[in-house]
Amino acid sequence: MAPAITLAAETPTLSAANTGFMLICSALVMLMTPGLAFFYGGMVRVKSTLNMLMMSFISLGIVTVLWVLYGFSLAFGTDSGGVIGWNSDWVGLSGIGLTELWDGTTIPLFVFLVFQMMFAVLTPALISGALADRVKFTAWALFVALWVTVVYFPVAHWVWGSGGWAFELGVIDFAGGTAVHINAGAAALGVILVIGRRIGFKKDPMRPHSLPLVMLGAALLWFGWFGFNAGSWLGNDDGVGALMFVNTQVATGAAVLGWLAYEKIRHGAFTTLGAASGAVSGLVAITPAGGAVSPLGALAVGAVAGVLCAMAVGLKYRFGYDDSLDVVGVHLVGGILGSLLVGFFATGKGQSDVAGLFYGGGLDQFWKQCAGVAGVLAYSLVVSAVLAFLLDRTIGMRVSGDDEVAGIDRAEHAETAYDFSGGGGGAARTAATAPAAPAESKKVDA
Repeated sequence: MAPAITLAAETPTLSAANTGFMLICSALVMLMTPGLAFFYGGMVRVKSTLNMLMMSFISLGIVTVLWVLYGFSLAFGTDSGGVIGWNSDWVGLSGIGLTELWDGTTIPLFVFLVFQMMFAVLTPALISGALADRVKFTAWALFVALWVTVVYFPVAHWVWGSGGWAFELGVIDFAGGTAVHINAGAAALGVILVIGRRIGFKKDPMRPHSLPLVMLGAALLWFGWFGFNAGSWLGNDDGVGALMFVNTQVATGAAVLGWLAYEKIRHGAFTTLGAASGAVSGLVAITPAGGAVSPLGALAVGAVAGVLCAMAVGLKYRFGYDDSLDVVGVHLVGGILGSLLVGFFATGKGQSDVAGLFYGGGLDQFWKQCAGVAGVLAYSLVVSAVLAFLLDRTIGMRVSGDDEVAGIDRAEHAETAYDFSGGGGGAARTAATAPAAPAESKKVDA
């Protein structure tokens, strides 16, 4: 047999189709942050609604600016020791050409960086759900800036950056099971262990004030997640992105059913909050695995996540940590499940030829997944707790007890979510524009 002839690989050229697709996916991922704001905003009590919305929205401002200044360079620049990147040409995004392509793809570097920017924006916003009702807005904003700098940017490099230790080890994380969900969930746990419980935790009713708002937020998250997951393949040429799209829907549907079935057996009812939370748990779990498993595997991943995340949210009452909106139970547990199940359900016919245990691949990939999960979880938990401790001891992380009881919206934002008086506007605006009382009335009042 004649020896095979190896041809030089064709130089990638800019694809208008892939570029347009990725811009749409970037917009979908951006929509997830407002969707998260509505999801969390509906789950809190009326007096905390605006603060919950703002804790997500402020991430859009802070992280966008930091990503442009140095975040993208730290996450995806030239590797240093497997732990961080750097490229001085990317500082301020000033050294990037309009048609310069991201390595190995047919999309411009600008498109890749804006897609990844939306991931960076969303991740700290996820943490906010664990801290509802009790954190100063200024302290939260500073925490976001510090956290993305010393936790998210390095972890993103570990997982997705060329040379990152998890990337080189072969950890499979298609769209953020470790870098986004385990990272945020572990951070949430670290912070709440430092700042403590809400006043009235396990004593006072703390029910969601608007379940329709929760369902709207969950629907926006589900919609945006198609861009989050399918877009992470950075193109549309070989069917892997399409597989991820299908698996996203399949796993999420299975997780809804799994959560509701557990809820009915355990509590005797199918709740709308359970349906919304189940959907998010499925989305979280399929995020790392969806490019590697079949649709049947996605069904299994989603069903397992729906049941086990539903079970996990009750652990806060058993162990006494106040995870206000179940960030630990859904994002940390769901991210761990999805990442580890890759080691069992990877078919070897999706994003790579790596097969899991159930497809003849043994446990080699499972142990790699364990290493990625453990490394990200430990680093994020410890560093996030240290950041919270330092902020708490300097500027203070929590609002006063009086402000917490009266309502953090008025204390931190001078507004309320719902104004039934018909006057409109917030407290600050109302005070500034209210007409002066008649002189006669002032005399009587005096």
